[in-house]
Amino acid sequence: MAKLYFYYSAMNAGKTTTLLQSAHNYAERGMRTFVLTPALDDRAGRGVVASRIGLSSQATAFSRDDDLERCVRHDIDEHGPLHCVLVDEAQFLTKAQVWQLTEIVDALRVPVLCYGLRTDFRGELFEGSQYLLAWADEIDEIKTICHTGKKATMTVRVDEQGRAVQDGPQVEIGGNERYVSVSRAQFKKVMRGEGTIEPMQVPFPFDAA
Repeated sequence: MAKLYFYYSAMNAGKTTTLLQSAHNYAERGMRTFVLTPALDDRAGRGVVASRIGLSSQATAFSRDDDLERCVRHDIDEHGPLHCVLVDEAQFLTKAQVWQLTEIVDALRVPVLCYGLRTDFRGELFEGSQYLLAWADEIDEIKTICHTGKKATMTVRVDEQGRAVQDGPQVEIGGNERYVSVSRAQFKKVMRGEGTIEPMQVPFPFDAA
């Protein structure tokens, strides 16, 4: 039975790597997938899903105004049966788009696997994550660790001095140089202005010389 899945985590937990591995598993079995990625995240190029360990795949870029159910129906009409839809950076989905994903599952009988952050740099839910948490059939956490060794559940946006950013737009695309995953206890500490965090100096593969 087709289901809507939401795999969430803090930054740098391997969400995109897991998505790409899932797509590879389907392809190995001769099954066709459809990968979606937000157009606003173009660090690897528009319509490219790339992980920190060097894996990448072409994808269909979508904007906030796109109807994802219609997009998938068009793909099926053009290319035939579809076995799975995979969504990278699913926190950037709108409420309407999460509902469209439920229609892909319920009406088209195609499973949808979404991967994304649960909360932003202020500890507040993204719109897409909010409705995936509300409507997904299955929810699972992909775990990563804080520099303290504890499980990281929060993401901090840092400035050039490693200080936690308190204000600003919810969406600001960046990688290891801008965001750090921390435990809830560390999140509270740095948001109170107690100390700094050293960003991970590991570039995306497509930024490497």
